[in-house]
Amino acid sequence: MRILLVEDNQVLSEGLSALLRGTGYAVDVVSDGASANAAIAAENFDLVILDLNLPEMDGIDVLRSMRARQDKAAVLILTARGTPEERVKGLDLGADDYMIKPFDITEFEARVRVLLRRNAGLRSSSISFGKVSFDLTSRTFSAEGHPLDIPAREVALLEVLFMRAGKVVAKEAIVQSLTGFDDELSGNAIEQYVSRLRKRLAPHGLTVKTARGIGYYLEKLPEMAE
Repeated sequence: MRILLVEDNQVLSEGLSALLRGTGYAVDVVSDGASANAAIAAENFDLVILDLNLPEMDGIDVLRSMRARQDKAAVLILTARGTPEERVKGLDLGADDYMIKPFDITEFEARVRVLLRRNAGLRSSSISFGKVSFDLTSRTFSAEGHPLDIPAREVALLEVLFMRAGKVVAKEAIVQSLTGFDDELSGNAIEQYVSRLRKRLAPHGLTVKTARGIGYYLEKLPEMAE
């Protein structure tokens, strides 16, 4: 999942981005409204965490511009502006949630998870494909109740495939989901991660198939097919 954090308080920005990256999300950070507007117009994000008191362009105007382009990314407003009028205005313009500073960090994490789950069209905190299950709260995989030991980057890749199980995910979409502005991830690196995932998943009846020239998709092995 890819998140854009729009926050001009450097200390808060660094703390939240470190927290989110530590959870396994790809996080981009900008500190003013104009940069946020440009980033949202140019890239695909699953969630935008948006301050309102921003230099160059107010957060409300960023939100208004975003929804005018019919951008469907989830938006969590995170601001010190907490009057009922401000909340109503933000929600009416298309924000999905609204948090007031200062805030509880565990509540913040929970709201991020809920918004990402909702934006992916999921109601449950756990999804399954074959014998393998994915817990969206802990972002861990298990097979028949036993945790799977998978490195963080491979977890992120498998999550992308799992959320679209059975459908082809373009290689470009995978790279975008796994990286931020300052990251680089080559096609060869994706191939290596896919190869490792195939070995990890095979004992549990799943594999990652290649749609040549397009991308990859998750598939049940013959003994798991319905």
